[in-house]
Amino acid sequence: MTKHTKPCVLVTGGAGYIGSHAVLALRDAGWPVAVIDDLSTGFRFAVPEGVPLYEGDIADEALLARIFADERPAAIMHFAGSVVVPESVADPLKYYHNNTAKSRTLLAAAVRAGVPHFLFSSTAATYGIPALAPGSPGVSEDTPQRPINPYGWSKLMTEQMLADVAAAHPLNYGVLRYFNVAGADPEARSGQSTAGATHLIKVAIEAALGLREAVSVFGTDYATPDGTGVRDYIHVSDLADAHVLALEALIAAPRRSFTLNCGYGRGFSVNEVLDAVDRVAKVKLVRRIEGRRVGDPDSLIADSTRLRQQLGWQPRHADLDTIIAHALAWERKLAGLRASGSA
Repeated sequence: MTKHTKPCVLVTGGAGYIGSHAVLALRDAGWPVAVIDDLSTGFRFAVPEGVPLYEGDIADEALLARIFADERPAAIMHFAGSVVVPESVADPLKYYHNNTAKSRTLLAAAVRAGVPHFLFSSTAATYGIPALAPGSPGVSEDTPQRPINPYGWSKLMTEQMLADVAAAHPLNYGVLRYFNVAGADPEARSGQSTAGATHLIKVAIEAALGLREAVSVFGTDYATPDGTGVRDYIHVSDLADAHVLALEALIAAPRRSFTLNCGYGRGFSVNEVLDAVDRVAKVKLVRRIEGRRVGDPDSLIADSTRLRQQLGWQPRHADLDTIIAHALAWERKLAGLRASGSA
């Protein structure tokens, strides 16, 4: 399939963190792309020149109809949504509206327009606090889904909607459940830019550059080697590559849908991450020890066997220091963008 014969892909939330990296990966692979984003947490500068940006809400049915008429997308990559777990607990209706109800509107518009392929940005939060057998390689796609917060539930509800819609209409779908996404484009074309981010590596990089006084460590008494929580960190560009492979798989087998975990199958503790930031940024972060947060599991590591086997996915940046170096380079570029008024 040549560059000129590939159909358009509509990326919702394509001006945001993960969505913008998916746009880059698609463009690098020769796919025409269009973006819809309300820019509430996304940034116009994150959308590459030449990519149509429709500024608006995915619940705007008239706008969706115009996009489908103008761009005629053959697939949708759906990233738009709200992602902060504590906020979902404090404001659950926002999450059921943004993540579930608006996804229903988008799906309905896709069915009306005859869009045959749909990729959904989901999360390991649908598993809640998974109970794993001793010696388990990690959380598999068959691990029971028992969300413990509205964020996880809002995503799980959309997964169920997708399954039901695909059973009733000529549409296949892929659900990609992310673990902890981090890092930035290796060429510093995009990165995590949202103010007030809560992701550990982003927070630690901000502290390394003097934008925060300290990094909070929430709990030091977990059942892990050093007592701090262990997570599976996946480089955002490796995750974006997985989306391109998933898109190709949907098109190649239009009657087949799938759900895949996205992680490396290797975990790092909070202290190990902060040690790596110290090492890469050549600083000594101030660590503020605080109590556990409600609902934080001791360890959350993906079993990504199916992702590797079914899509032939081979990560290119599966190294913690590399993830941090790319995040650091982006944070420095972002400071320049903000200083110039571009961000």
